[in-house]
Amino acid sequence: MLDKIKQIKLKKLENLRNAGFDPFPEKTERSMTNWEALEKFDELQGKEISLVGRVRSLRSMGGLAFCHIEDESGKIQVFLKKENLKDREYDLFVENIELGDFTEVKGKLFLTKTGEKTLEARDWKILSKSLLPLPTEYFGLKDMEELLRRRYLDLAFNPETRELFRQKNLFWQTVRSFLAKKGFLEVQTPVLENIPGGAEAEPFVTRHNALSRDYYMRISLELPLKKLLVGGYEKVFEIGRVFRNEGIDREHLQEYDMVELYCAYTSLKEGMRLTKKIYQEVVKKVAGKMETEHEGSQINWGGKWETEDYFKLFKQEAGLDLNRNISVDDLRKKADELKIEYKPEYGKGRMIDLIFKKVVRPKMVQPCFLVGHPVEVSPLAKKDPKNPRKVLRLQVMAGGMELGNGFAELNDPIDQRARFEEQMKLREAGDKEAQMLDEDFVEALEYGMPPAFGFGFSERLFAFLMNKSVRETVIFPPMKEK
Repeated sequence: MLDKIKQIKLKKLENLRNAGFDPFPEKTERSMTNWEALEKFDELQGKEISLVGRVRSLRSMGGLAFCHIEDESGKIQVFLKKENLKDREYDLFVENIELGDFTEVKGKLFLTKTGEKTLEARDWKILSKSLLPLPTEYFGLKDMEELLRRRYLDLAFNPETRELFRQKNLFWQTVRSFLAKKGFLEVQTPVLENIPGGAEAEPFVTRHNALSRDYYMRISLELPLKKLLVGGYEKVFEIGRVFRNEGIDREHLQEYDMVELYCAYTSLKEGMRLTKKIYQEVVKKVAGKMETEHEGSQINWGGKWETEDYFKLFKQEAGLDLNRNISVDDLRKKADELKIEYKPEYGKGRMIDLIFKKVVRPKMVQPCFLVGHPVEVSPLAKKDPKNPRKVLRLQVMAGGMELGNGFAELNDPIDQRARFEEQMKLREAGDKEAQMLDEDFVEALEYGMPPAFGFGFSERLFAFLMNKSVRETVIFPPMKEK
């Protein structure tokens, strides 16, 4: 069926060529957008204008035809009358132009008897001839997998999808503008790294032919940005893409954009205030209000954000006191009791984190700060001077999800090396997500890094605000082969 339709379209393409039309010209004489023509209708009446767009509807009645053309700004009706067009241009149009084709139409605006603002055609030309039928001509494209796989059709037919990505642009522009106004310097750091660091994730590996060596694609923006604090900058940030070779689910993708900011001489408490301001500014601009919906829950970003203690919640929900000498075996028994699956190579930190995510995190619905994480799950954060089992860390939690992560940054090179060495032991035991020892970063710390607050969040926050999966809010997400 599809082959037959394509053959018919190819025949119409040939008809246009034989009539002297170039079906794929380089130039157009567009004078304004469709929206501008509709907005300035009164002052434009009587003047010749040129509009362009994809044909969205078409109906002919003898020597008269009506169609709608749509550009990014919107749709406008076009009226074609045989006696107004030269030679065979009317017949060529109604016989060979179809839904999905792009055209340019010249003419004058008028108001139809039904009150619709319309362009009366005096001339037209083809801009691009479609060779495949648009889905709605013959079958609907409603399956989410197919919409994501052929996102261009989703965008072509669903204005709400196009609006989604305008909102995503606003999301990042708001972050960038907020930080710039606060005196942060935006920088760009390498995607290819000798050692992947700053997060616990399995990296992608790629080959650098010119240098005859392999590189890792970055899993975080953290370590290069902290080197800039060593170099003398006090406020830096980057919005960039990171790559993590992990599974796909509602909250995770292998490549995505995130922002990380670092602010010297700033405490965790001061960082919490800054973080809340960023989130509230983003929510206000993107959602237009301070309440959003997520999976049936109303999330209030404008109210008080509670500060929740990790150890307290873990004891309350999982029944284990992290202030005691809890062993890996204790954690595995608890996981078995709770029917939580885990891998045999998981160490203490990974087991704590896994149990927390399963039994505690889902209950954290309203925006809050989670603080006081175990040292085992935070190899880049300063220890809490009041309790060496804890670190000075915060996470923004809402809707049962982690939506941001920040530290009082560890700047003691001796402690940092020891933490990396512990992570390396986990790697040797089979944990591919444990962090690697980065000698270059430790050396940078040995030259001295000021105390600093660091914080980061990804486009997961945008997906959360839109009440969608992360994959739905990526223009062209990676897809499994058919």
